[in-house]
Amino acid sequence: MIVRFLLIRLAELAGTLLAASFLVFGAIHLAPGEPESFLLSGRSATPEAVAAIRAQYHLDQPFLLQYVEWLGGVLRGDLGRSVQYRTDVLGLVASRLPSTLLLVAMALLIVIAFGPALGWIGAVRGGAVDSAVLVGTTVALATPSFVAAIVLLWVFSVQLGWFPTLGSGSGLGNMIHHLTLPSIALSLYFVGLLTRVTRTAMADGLGQEHVMAARSRGIPERRVVRRHVFRNAFGSILTMGGLIVSGLVISTSLVESAFGLGGLGQLLVRSVMVKDFPVVQAIALLVVALFVLVNLLVDLIYPWVDARVRLGTRGGAA
Repeated sequence: MIVRFLLIRLAELAGTLLAASFLVFGAIHLAPGEPESFLLSGRSATPEAVAAIRAQYHLDQPFLLQYVEWLGGVLRGDLGRSVQYRTDVLGLVASRLPSTLLLVAMALLIVIAFGPALGWIGAVRGGAVDSAVLVGTTVALATPSFVAAIVLLWVFSVQLGWFPTLGSGSGLGNMIHHLTLPSIALSLYFVGLLTRVTRTAMADGLGQEHVMAARSRGIPERRVVRRHVFRNAFGSILTMGGLIVSGLVISTSLVESAFGLGGLGQLLVRSVMVKDFPVVQAIALLVVALFVLVNLLVDLIYPWVDARVRLGTRGGAA
């Protein structure tokens, strides 16, 4: 059962990556501007020189032939050569990956630490506490990450001097110090989102018949909430958590640009601006693969959380 499920999901992953690569490749080609204009840096060049540049990067070939050649290189482990950095894309992405992964991991820890806890408190306490949680999550959901980044920089870096303003640092301890403010800015929206999901799921669970029956048997309230309410709400939290991981990766571009971190997000923004096809394709495939793999992991864990759900039936009738 598990082997069959994994084979189906791996086939879906391959199909998703193929479709995503074609769509991104086509979108980049349809965007205005040409990569050779970046390579020339505004300098005038003869038609022969322009033709040589286009031939070097296979830009003179038809769209489908360019895509097929690129795809063949990917299958061989060759992601191409960056137009703007004049180096192999695989090495370029690998050099930027550690800071982005650490940033996402730190932001995810913040989301996991505060999201479910605030949702639990709001649902269980009610009244003024619940209202405060709702107001706080509304502010978090309405604050763009780049706005949060600017405010955090001004307060904690410029005014207080507690954290550096730019760069991702070197060495684990120094990198954590540099990435503290970026991780807070990146996680703010997702803390609000997971708080709302947790609060709603637990508020619905508090009114269920089995919860009322447990209370009538004299079971302590904390135990009722922990074993009957939060446990049933955990499925919704887990599902949203899978989406949040992918959302954090996608949202890194603005935060990395604001803090000058030089990670994958900032690299993606710069590559889109100059139509650096190989780099954009590589990062897009990495994000899509991560999204599918995270959802695969959630599907594998879900039956352990909710015994009513069979493997591969999440989202459908069990």
